[in-house]
Amino acid sequence: MGRFPTGVTVVTARDGEGVPVGLTVSAFASVSLDPPLVLVCIDHASHSHDRVLSTGAFAVNVLSAAQGVLARRFATDPAEGRFDGAAWSVGQGGAPVLEGASAWLVCTVEAAHEAGDHTIVVGRVLEGGVGTEEALAYYRGAFTTVAGP
Repeated sequence: MGRFPTGVTVVTARDGEGVPVGLTVSAFASVSLDPPLVLVCIDHASHSHDRVLSTGAFAVNVLSAAQGVLARRFATDPAEGRFDGAAWSVGQGGAPVLEGASAWLVCTVEAAHEAGDHTIVVGRVLEGGVGTEEALAYYRGAFTTVAGP
């Protein structure tokens, strides 16, 4: 799977107490244009798994080339402190949207399907936006960039 280049996203939500939670996710895809649906796959062992699913709303932040440090921070333990120093705003449903992202989508949980050691979370897109930065990509164990035309 390391030979398949992927985008790098951070999936974010706010738990029942309003505390922001998030994790780095490379398994992200568009599912449908009408209605607008996307999917993310979240490892059952992730500290953020249950907290993201219980909120009912989440954001997919497509990281920019300048956000490799955030990608690593949100991918490693401890989960506490992941938002330290990270600027973010609140999207619909309360989901944190990271500033500087190449693109972002705010979604509500449409469905969740167990698949091995992950949950496939299908989200209905409520809103989204794009930044001006090139996207961060992951290929063969390293970060790289995706340059547009």
